[in-house]
Amino acid sequence: MEKEREEMESMNGPSKRVCVSVENSAVCTTGGRWDELNPEILSSIFVRIVPPDLMVRSVLLVCRNWMETVSGPSCWMEIDLEDWCRKCCIAKRPHLIDPVVRKVVRQSRSTVQRLSTYRLGIAGFSIAASRGRCLKTLQIPMCEVTDQVVEKHVGFLANLTFLDISYCLKITEKGLKAFGTQCKSLTHLRRNMPLWELPTSVEASDVNDQEALIIAETMKGLQRLDFAFNRLSDTGIEAMLTQCKALTHLEIQGCWNVELKGDLEVRCKKLVDFRSPWIDEHEDNLVDSSDDHSNKDESDDESIYSESPSSSDLD
Repeated sequence: MEKEREEMESMNGPSKRVCVSVENSAVCTTGGRWDELNPEILSSIFVRIVPPDLMVRSVLLVCRNWMETVSGPSCWMEIDLEDWCRKCCIAKRPHLIDPVVRKVVRQSRSTVQRLSTYRLGIAGFSIAASRGRCLKTLQIPMCEVTDQVVEKHVGFLANLTFLDISYCLKITEKGLKAFGTQCKSLTHLRRNMPLWELPTSVEASDVNDQEALIIAETMKGLQRLDFAFNRLSDTGIEAMLTQCKALTHLEIQGCWNVELKGDLEVRCKKLVDFRSPWIDEHEDNLVDSSDDHSNKDESDDESIYSESPSSSDLD
């Protein structure tokens, strides 16, 4: 057997071992020649196992073939940098986000179809939008983008089907209307907002249905809407249910001005998935589910609790 292996190596050349570190683990292969793999196969492997930031920093340094593959657009059709962006913010280095986004978007050569970031700045959004004619998914929660920037670049984003602008406080009704007017293919909008204080009464709270009315007017093809902790009332719910006839999923958790009077509650519960404004309802469902599971395993639980802790457990 050893002799046969040596003969194979003499014909095919010595085998190579390639290791790529991915989040404290390694992907290794023996007996193959990764530097000679077809670029399409390589790019398919890279996008499945290598995070984008690691692809830029490390993979392209392995060999010339890998560098050429990573430099091509096939590795950058889906760019998910959200986890890396969050780490930058935790490390107090958010200034790194925009330059990296600009670099990877340029690498895509305007073929990027999905971009996911966190705390994206104006410069990063501008380059992503201007080269985003193929973008279908854009997730930019907590971004620094303003209404004026959205209005300037949104014309390039006509093919968007999923938009996440949660916690983007600098995007107001004006920016939302620009998205709705230009992005006619939108089927999923995520516009969750930060938790606000529970009002003592509807009259005392800051009711604002403007965004809901804009959604009803300009995004009539929506199928899913995540709208948690917004300040809309029954007026906004009525408008969206009436105008967005394709709507099947609605999340309004924490929208405490909503009362669901008249037939609104019935209409909402006819949706495939409806999350009501009242958080305690969701908590009750979780408790009920937990109780059912506990009753099912009651005999096992009793046997566990009947056991006395050992001295090592008490130490």
